[in-house]
Amino acid sequence: MQTYDFIIVGSGSAGSVLADKLSASGRFSVLVLEAGGTDRRFYVHMPLGYGKTFFDPAVNWNYKAEPDPGLAGNADHWPRGKLLGGSSSINAMVWIRGAREDFDAWAAAGNPGWGYDDLLPAFKALEDNQAGADAWRGVGGPLHVTDCSDAVHPLTKRYLAAGQQAGLPLNPDFNGAAQEGVGVYQISTRNGRRMSAARAFLRPAMKRKNVRVEMNALATRVLFEGKRAVGVEYLQNGETKTTRAGREVILSGGSVNSPQLLQLSGVGPSALLKGLGIPVVHANDNVGAHLQDHVGINYIFKGRLPTLNQTLRPWWGKLLVGMQYILTRSGPLSLSMNNAGGFFRTDPAATRPNMQLYFQAFSTVIPKSGERPILTPDPWPGFSIGLSNCRPSSRGEIMIRSSNPRDYPRISANAYSTEADVAEMLDAVKFVRKIASMPAMAEIIKEEVLPGPSITSDADLIRDFRKRSGTVYHPVSTCRMGPDPSRAVVDPRLKVHGIEGLRVIDASIFPDNITGNTNAASIMTGWKGAELVLEDQK
Repeated sequence: MQTYDFIIVGSGSAGSVLADKLSASGRFSVLVLEAGGTDRRFYVHMPLGYGKTFFDPAVNWNYKAEPDPGLAGNADHWPRGKLLGGSSSINAMVWIRGAREDFDAWAAAGNPGWGYDDLLPAFKALEDNQAGADAWRGVGGPLHVTDCSDAVHPLTKRYLAAGQQAGLPLNPDFNGAAQEGVGVYQISTRNGRRMSAARAFLRPAMKRKNVRVEMNALATRVLFEGKRAVGVEYLQNGETKTTRAGREVILSGGSVNSPQLLQLSGVGPSALLKGLGIPVVHANDNVGAHLQDHVGINYIFKGRLPTLNQTLRPWWGKLLVGMQYILTRSGPLSLSMNNAGGFFRTDPAATRPNMQLYFQAFSTVIPKSGERPILTPDPWPGFSIGLSNCRPSSRGEIMIRSSNPRDYPRISANAYSTEADVAEMLDAVKFVRKIASMPAMAEIIKEEVLPGPSITSDADLIRDFRKRSGTVYHPVSTCRMGPDPSRAVVDPRLKVHGIEGLRVIDASIFPDNITGNTNAASIMTGWKGAELVLEDQK
């Protein structure tokens, strides 16, 4: 059985960074186990191609949450990346770090080293921001961030004007001095191609002799000697294999797979594990608990001006933008569907934003089942203004159903399960309508298609957002970080409480969700986590 210094389970947003940083000195050998396959696929690298990967079982776990009372009984689709780069290879690429207050709250909860001022150097070091260096942005790092200001659809300018007419400031950089306002989103691309964690970090690391990446390798359990993690068992090509870690096993499977693997390995709620016949290595009720996620909804409008619908729907339009993309790596296919967005407060007395906005210059009211028709939008000029909550108080959980590693875990999101979450979303959707009613937008809107002008009472608005809301794919906190073993899974150095030689380093360790898209913070967690691991090596 081969021994590596470090075994990393998962090659996603954090795992790719870990593989790069832990192997860079040449001192340590690193094995990466990835359950999925290669990221060398056209629709992975073409930014707008993620409409095609949204349900593709070749690159996507395609999880389904439990029917959720808070979402009118709907069972939400949960895409998660199952390939090199993980979800960074199939996400919408919006590059938002999170607010200063988010990370300062992590530190204040007893996690030294995780405050905003501690983490800003890591964010700057890993970035190569096209907008240039300043007090907040970094240049020269491995991950390129694109400034899309000059490339967005012309309708975006109307959205930005309407946001300002509704009272929000224009914000040139959501990762800068402040978050509040409307603006164009920066995205993780380079030269018109997706800049996944695999492209930025893992591919360079794979050229080193001390790095081995095993694809189609499903980790089935962590191996222990007493309370020390010493290796990993995995399935590959129908064969059960084992490998040993001389120094540490690091779980980077993300907010679904990391708690799942811990539970399968005997680390988790003892009643659950005993009930499934799994020997308990270390009892911890927090494993899989405290699930937080952002939940969002789109308001869709029929316009009087052409939108991307007229470009992307007809065959000749597809041909034109396809040729533009292949020849010049530019045009609509080189961007995210979210051209712009913003952050606002539903309560003016609040000190900071609690809602995020998204502007999309196309609409998809008529999707077929099992399809996300970004590349075949509606046959009329449509666009949407979407939003999601930033720090909801609802909590869910992710728990295994059986001792079989191939069985998907039970995902109970528990959305809108608190009165506070319902109340703020009600205020938020009213604000979306306010933006749409501003002169810059109102003059080009023919009608509101969804939810439609008949939906006006509070009760109807709540009924509508329960029925139409869904995850915006930012699950966190299922292996949350904290100093108290009775309330957390890992300590501030990301070591699993009660176990030696085992860490979790991915978005599942977030003590609380952040204000914005989670991918940048997941990549930062890989960077910061690697620094902690290297500091602890004798």
